[in-house]
Amino acid sequence: MAVLTKGMIVLLVFTLVVLAGGIFLQIFLSKRESRWPGLVLPLLTFLWSLLGPLNVMDTGSVSRNVLLVLVTLLAGNIPTLLLLAIYWAVREKRRVRDQIDKMKIDEL
Repeated sequence: MAVLTKGMIVLLVFTLVVLAGGIFLQIFLSKRESRWPGLVLPLLTFLWSLLGPLNVMDTGSVSRNVLLVLVTLLAGNIPTLLLLAIYWAVREKRRVRDQIDKMKIDEL
């Protein structure tokens, strides 16, 4: 029992480190001058989410299968939406800062 608990704790810590690293990487890439590096991680997570419906099992009903595929796509795209939210927030902050810099230059 103690070994299982330690293994679960290690797995949880590893998962949290990977998630935090991904978020920091997204923030770093979103701050770049070009906007394209910040879209790499959302694109990768979107492509990864497209693999989810390939694993959906046939339930026998067409409507249930369609609903299951849609739910799988929605659930698989949660990381994509989070990364895009980070991207848009960082880019908006950068856009406001650039406008303030332009106003300061105009005042001189």
